[in-house]
Amino acid sequence: MAVRGTSAAGPAAQVLGLDTLVRLKRARTVSGAVRRLPVPEGMAVPLGCDAVAVPAPFGPLLLSRLPRVGCVYADRAQWWWLVPSESDVALDWPAPARYATGAVVPDAPLAPGLIHRPHGTLPYTPPIPLYLALCRITGTTPVWSRPISV
Repeated sequence: MAVRGTSAAGPAAQVLGLDTLVRLKRARTVSGAVRRLPVPEGMAVPLGCDAVAVPAPFGPLLLSRLPRVGCVYADRAQWWWLVPSESDVALDWPAPARYATGAVVPDAPLAPGLIHRPHGTLPYTPPIPLYLALCRITGTTPVWSRPISV
């Protein structure tokens, strides 16, 4: 699907694809003065960076269930897991988890502290194992296993 822009002078030559429109929407919702989780020095984010926040009591439970863990941040209320950008596409992250586009920490006077840094240069926790572990802890059926309703 593509959208053609127009201007007062006539149709614009630029065609925007669905991927571009989604990225523009995401960029618009994350703009302004925001607090982001900092990626540790020496680490690269070639896939962009989002985060999944879970209540603090879930943090140790998730940590023990994951085969590989990226950067994890924590404060008294929540643990934050860095994941590649757009890890929410086709996933309905179970409540009470919150997905944070751009690794933005809303309503926090200070950024949570880094409590786990992986070896290597990538800060990501693989999103599918994180999603499945979170579904298990919350008793939620993964989105692809739910019955289809008509």
